[in-house]
Amino acid sequence: MRIAVFGLGYVGTVTAAVLSSNGHEVSAVDVDQTKVSAIVSGSSPVVEPGLDNLIAASVRAGCLTATVDSRSALQGAELSLVCVGTPSSNIGSTDLQFVMRAVEDITQVLRDLSSPFHALVIRSTVPPGTVEDVIQPALELSPGAATAVGIGMCPEFLREGTALADFCDAPFNVLGTADDRVAHAVERLFAFLNEPLRVVSPRVAEALKYACNAFHATKVSFANEIGRLFRELGVDSREVMEVFCSDTKLNVSAEYLFPGFAFGGSCLPKDLRSLLYLARTNFLDLPLLSGTLSTNALAISGVIDRVVESGVRSVALLGLSFKMLSDDLRESPYVVLAEALIGKGFDLRVYDPIVEPSKLIGTNRQYVNSRLPHLKRILSSDPAAALAGADLALVGTSDPATLDALCAARPKVIVDLNGRLGERVESLPGYEGVAWERSDPQMSSLSC
Repeated sequence: MRIAVFGLGYVGTVTAAVLSSNGHEVSAVDVDQTKVSAIVSGSSPVVEPGLDNLIAASVRAGCLTATVDSRSALQGAELSLVCVGTPSSNIGSTDLQFVMRAVEDITQVLRDLSSPFHALVIRSTVPPGTVEDVIQPALELSPGAATAVGIGMCPEFLREGTALADFCDAPFNVLGTADDRVAHAVERLFAFLNEPLRVVSPRVAEALKYACNAFHATKVSFANEIGRLFRELGVDSREVMEVFCSDTKLNVSAEYLFPGFAFGGSCLPKDLRSLLYLARTNFLDLPLLSGTLSTNALAISGVIDRVVESGVRSVALLGLSFKMLSDDLRESPYVVLAEALIGKGFDLRVYDPIVEPSKLIGTNRQYVNSRLPHLKRILSSDPAAALAGADLALVGTSDPATLDALCAARPKVIVDLNGRLGERVESLPGYEGVAWERSDPQMSSLSC
């Protein structure tokens, strides 16, 4: 393919070099003549191991050129990749001026060029909604072009120092678009990669980049907080984390990384509080771990606020133990939720397929008696009874019989606290995810 890469910063230079070395004809564009001259001379304007040799070989082969002229770069190009910077403003927001300037340059040139189709793909990191709410309207307001233009978002996942290997062995290859033509163009662009192209909505692609970087930053901070505390306790945190990372079943895995409701149970809250106590007694501040308890509390209070704002008075809570297939009510966020709703005067009925008050023993029984002494009164023997007359259902369990009763009852509002209730429930009127919008089943048809 013939493509144009806008921006010769780190991402743009690596992208141009790798694509040109894999059979594409690449013309790179930048307003900085110094960067353009570096490429023309066969060297890299940024520092990255192996990049100089890759660029030199591509320039010699005639597969890579650079220019300050957008028009010459776009002549005959099937696809543009916008890789310009998106720096932070002084208040922390993302500055989109360079992205919008590149988009404007591209659309101005395409007004005069006649070709069947051009894919305009954003590779810069931009906030969710930028493609659909900012760039797409700008394209629609632009005077008619001779070339039809489709838009997409293709985030990069490159680390400085290992960017070439990361590009060719990426964890995933993702494109956000609602245009099949863009999807097929990008699939051709990355055909040399082993990773198949996964097509999602533009917002998901934009958000994915932020989620990845936030998680990476969180992991660094987690290891450092653990290290600061364990050093004071005479523990070698390097050895702790070495063993920690060998657990790919729970620790370094997809477990627990699913949006839903708050955590609870007899271990996580208690052990977090214990670590924070040890930190305080050693005059240490662990804001990440402290914030974990705070954000967990916000998950509960957010649902309470949603129920209050709904204006209903009759509520069914489906699921009470801290996790499914367990009757452990100790520090269950559902118990806290039930307690708060009763305290606010809601008519609450509860159903849990596992919990039977007569079989609760020990600290489990003591805990629920202290928080919900009237559990027997509000606990229903079957889900239909709990849902009878309820205007709003809080659903924390995917128990099949419970979901059958939910679909039959069809309360006005259904708040999914579980995330795995399935399309049958998600398609019901009034469905809301606790931390997500209803999924768009049409996006799956775009997957390449």
